[in-house]
Amino acid sequence: MKLIERVLMKIILIQLVLLLMTQLFFHEWNSFPELQQITQYEGVSENSITEIIETFNRK
Repeated sequence: MKLIERVLMKIILIQLVLLLMTQLFFHEWNSFPELQQITQYEGVSENSITEIIETFNRK
């Protein structure tokens, strides 16, 4: 059972490192400028309550 726990912990750590590296690659180095444009279009890059309210009121 301890062998399985060690293997699972190693897999979790590897996944965490890969996740952080991918986030760094996409966001800090601006690898895909289209990705930044898409997030701005969807409105998830900024937390502005007034923009959210305006979106709901425009019907």
